[in-house]
Amino acid sequence: MNEEVQFVIDTAKEMMDKAINHLDAELGVLRAGKASPRMLDTVVIDYYGNQTPISQVANIGTPDAKTIAIQPWEKTMIEPIERAIINANLGFAPMNNGEMIRISIPALTEERRLLLVKQVSSEGENARISLRSARKDANDEIKKLEKDGLSEDEAKTAQDEVQKQTDCYSGKIDSVVKAKEEDILKI
Repeated sequence: MNEEVQFVIDTAKEMMDKAINHLDAELGVLRAGKASPRMLDTVVIDYYGNQTPISQVANIGTPDAKTIAIQPWEKTMIEPIERAIINANLGFAPMNNGEMIRISIPALTEERRLLLVKQVSSEGENARISLRSARKDANDEIKKLEKDGLSEDEAKTAQDEVQKQTDCYSGKIDSVVKAKEEDILKI
């Protein structure tokens, strides 16, 4: 396979990897009833004039399945972290004891679980749209190369390879979405 075609295929694979990584990031902040440090990934604080993720100014841990513990590296950061968590509108009520911040994760109601499952499905569909977009871009590039002298057989082989990648990544999306849905519905 020539270099230009391989570049197109590699670029499509890269875009599909990004779609999967984005899906993982989006699903990571959804709470499934048990505590996870990833729930705070979207929280940023003003740290000496810079918007900084909370994980870069504090240790975040889960002492048990229903609690997130945040230990700031500087005691002066306790109140800004607490404010940032409240302002992030994640539905958490942080408790500050002067040393660290604790967040108790409330149990999910059945209604909230069903809403989260819908949100997971929506994120999965967004990832599938990204896959189809990457496939379309790659196929368009292959068609351009075909007009510029790429043989019909090579073009067909390249398009088949892109389709194989798309199918593979689509399966990955399905399994990630299914696992997250099961996690949310598990009581």
